[in-house]
Amino acid sequence: MTRILVMIPSGEVYDHNNVRWYKYADVQRSINHYHNIGDAFVYDSSLKLLNFEKLSVLEIANPAMENIDRLREEYDYVFLRGSNYIHNTMNWRQTIPVLKRLGLPVLGFGIGAQAPVKGKLELSDETRTVLRMMADSTTSIGVRGAYSAQVLWDIGIKNVRIIGCPTAFRRNDPHLEIKLPALDTVRKVGLTLRREVSPTYARDIEQYLTFHRELVKQVAGRFDTTLMAQGEVEEKKLVFGTQEQKEEAVAALKANKWVADWFFDEKIEQLYRERLFYSDVVADYENLVRQKDLVLGYRLHGNLMALSNGVPSVYFTYDSRTVEFAETFQIPSFDVFSGKEFRLEDYWDQSLFDRFNRAYFHGYREMHGFLRENNIDTAMVDVSKKPAQSERKVA
Repeated sequence: MTRILVMIPSGEVYDHNNVRWYKYADVQRSINHYHNIGDAFVYDSSLKLLNFEKLSVLEIANPAMENIDRLREEYDYVFLRGSNYIHNTMNWRQTIPVLKRLGLPVLGFGIGAQAPVKGKLELSDETRTVLRMMADSTTSIGVRGAYSAQVLWDIGIKNVRIIGCPTAFRRNDPHLEIKLPALDTVRKVGLTLRREVSPTYARDIEQYLTFHRELVKQVAGRFDTTLMAQGEVEEKKLVFGTQEQKEEAVAALKANKWVADWFFDEKIEQLYRERLFYSDVVADYENLVRQKDLVLGYRLHGNLMALSNGVPSVYFTYDSRTVEFAETFQIPSFDVFSGKEFRLEDYWDQSLFDRFNRAYFHGYREMHGFLRENNIDTAMVDVSKKPAQSERKVA
C-alpha cells in the first residue's frame, strides 16, 4: 500500500485522483480571490501518474510539529507539485524544519525556474537549502526543462532529470500523436488567455497586451472560438458573477490604464461577455478541449491539456518559462516579441508537430524512468518492455 504526502497542493481531491478548487460549488467564496487553475491541472495530472492508496497534505505554513513523527510512520514519500518555485521571492514557510524532522524522500515532480528579464536569477539561501534537501533525499530531482536543470546544476545539484510536466502525460498514452486535419476543416478553437503578466518576466507589456488583443480578435473572427481564462478575478466574475459583479468586472478592466489602453477595447469586451469560459474543476477543461479542433494561446497548462488529449496547440511565448516548455516538448511556438505577424498557416505543418510527437515519446520514457528510479509506484505504461506474444496485434 503506497501512502503519499503532497507539498503545496492546489485544490481538493475527489474520486481518488481528480482535482477541483476548494469548495468549488460555492463560487462566491473565492470569486474575489485569484488562483491559477492551471496549478490544479498539474496536481490532477500528477495523481493520475501515480499508484497510491492514501493521500494527505504535508503542511508547511502552520505545521503541527508534534505530528511529524506520526507522518513519518504513516507515509512513504512526499512529492512537491510541479510549479515555478525556483525564483528569488519564493517563501518556503516552515519547509526546512518540517523536512528535517520528517526524514522522508521528497520528490521534485517537474519543478521549474523563472528567469527575470534583466540580470541573473538570484536564489535565497532558503531556496538553495530546500532544493538540496530534496535532491539529497532521492535518486533524482525532476525539472521541467533545460534552463531549470542548468539553474540547479549551477548551485551544485547534479542529479537532475528533465521530465517536462505531468500534464503532458496525464492520459497515460505513450503513443499519443498529434495528427493535423486539413486546416479548412477546423471550426472550433480554444484560445487560452493570460491578460495579467509581470514586467519582471515579460519585457514589453504594451507590445504583449496589444498583440494579445489582436490575436483574440483575429482568431475569434475566423473560428467558433472559446476564450479560456484560468483564474483572474475579473474574468471569473464575468463567468460566475451576479449581474452587478459582471459590471464591476468590466468597470475594473476599463479602470486599469494598461488594460484599457492596450487590451480591453469594445470588441474584446463583447467577446468577454459572450465567449468566456472558466471553471474551478479540472475535468471541465479537459472535456472542453476534447471538443476543440485546435487550442492555442498563452497558458502553459491550458495548451498542454489540449496536446495531452491529441488536440493540436500552438504556444505564444513571452518569458523564459513559456520558452522552456515549448523547447522541452518541441511544441510549435510564436514569440510575441518577434515583431512578426502571426499566420496560422505557417504553423499548420505536420512536420512541426512530428517534432512534438518525437519529443513527447522521449519525454514519456523520461518521466517513467524518473519515477521508477525513485522507487515510485507508477500507473504509467512501461514502454521499455515488449508486449507478450498474446498482447501483440495481429495483422
